[in-house]
Amino acid sequence: MARDLLTGDLFAVPRPAQALAGSHDFRPVVAGLVGQALHAAVSDRHEIAASMSRLAGRDVSKYMLDAYSSGAREEFNLPLWLVPAFEASCQTHALTAWLVDVRGGRMLIGREALNAELGRLEQLREHAAKRIREVKKQMGETE
Repeated sequence: MARDLLTGDLFAVPRPAQALAGSHDFRPVVAGLVGQALHAAVSDRHEIAASMSRLAGRDVSKYMLDAYSSGAREEFNLPLWLVPAFEASCQTHALTAWLVDVRGGRMLIGREALNAELGRLEQLREHAAKRIREVKKQMGETE
């Protein structure tokens, strides 16, 4: 049987990043992800800042976005409370997906989440049907 090299990661169990001293300083990673999202966004930084300001109800400037995406500005990362407004404004889930991955999970959005829930429910139904058959058999009932 040929080995599938394309879908192996579908069945890999996600694991959180190891909790070693000093290993969780993700400031450069966060700045890089913010920069990538800004670069890939359809809107420019002024429009993104305006959208974020509307969504958060707080002023966000293009200058702030520039600082959030700069690896040199270590003390000025995007605050967690602004991530939803940032991702909505950039039409991305990059930061959320990265955080879920670092914490040992997998993120499912929209149809993927519904498909996963449907699969879980169908598995429950199959397990329940099997158990019902077993109980009926113990009771001496036949189907």
